[in-house]
Amino acid sequence: MELLFATGNDNKTREISQMLGEKFKLLSLNDIQCFEEIPETSGSIEGNAIQKALYAGDQKDPEANMAKVLSELNNNSDRIARFRTVIAYVNAGDILTFEGVCEGNIATEKMGEKGFGYDPIFIPENEKRSFAQMSSEEKNQISHRARAFKKFMKHLKL
Repeated sequence: MELLFATGNDNKTREISQMLGEKFKLLSLNDIQCFEEIPETSGSIEGNAIQKALYAGDQKDPEANMAKVLSELNNNSDRIARFRTVIAYVNAGDILTFEGVCEGNIATEKMGEKGFGYDPIFIPENEKRSFAQMSSEEKNQISHRARAFKKFMKHLKL
């Protein structure tokens, strides 16, 4: 069975493919030659996920974003953060969403070389390492995407 994952981010596609295993062939927007950029205009993360499931793709500069976060939190002792994701699944007119949350903190500096996006500055709850210091297997046990995909897989009865 093929699933279209509405992202142009190859890192996210690779991470989800590892979680899905051999049960599905995961296609990204890049795989179907869809390179258009559709803005996230909904007032909620669920709404934006649905927009993407109905066709979207968005790329940003993670290095610049991390530098901005670290700069803005420079002298702030409150570094509590959370990663949150919502997967929207559209099938035969039905729209379902699956949420995953990972609580944690923002590091004072980038740590680690693995992962992507904000992984080098996000330290999950009950951890001393950033996502970028973990193996993909470790991250895929506790990440926000992993938690959302576990709910999605349960829905698919896998």
